[in-house]
Amino acid sequence: MKKSAPLEIPEIETARLRLRAFTPLDLDELFQVFGDAEVMKYISGGKPRSREETLTGLLSTIEGWQRRGFGLWAVTIKETAKLIGYCGLIFLDDTPEVEIAYGLAQSHWGKGYATEAALASLRFGFEELKLERIVAVVNPDNLPSQRVLEKLGMTYVKMAHHYESDLIYYELPKTEF
Repeated sequence: MKKSAPLEIPEIETARLRLRAFTPLDLDELFQVFGDAEVMKYISGGKPRSREETLTGLLSTIEGWQRRGFGLWAVTIKETAKLIGYCGLIFLDDTPEVEIAYGLAQSHWGKGYATEAALASLRFGFEELKLERIVAVVNPDNLPSQRVLEKLGMTYVKMAHHYESDLIYYELPKTEF
């Protein structure tokens, strides 16, 4: 049986950012994001990740692109190549639905980077993956993330239970992008 070539993960450039494939060399910078209690307050049960947990997630993210043809990108500042977080598309908590996911280092909050990266990810989902709809879930207390989703044009649908939490469920149909 012939083994297929690994998927070439696309890179996306926006006005200020570059979304690129993660590599194992990103561990230290990614751990600075996932190891920060404030960043993780509304993600993964609200606890910072250990270095080992960050490595496991990083390797899973890299492998996930090969299995699914989409996933999370490393979000970097175009000018400096500094990794500031992640953004992309993943399956929503053991469902067939595709959700937008993002997280940035605290020092880069409030600068519009999450919206910029998420918009590029949505465009990829609708234009390249031909998705008909993309969803998002957010903790009801995470007002900044709710504002990002609303800036993207996503609309509130319902309260839902995912990732062992009660979350606000948003959606964006392709026809409204």
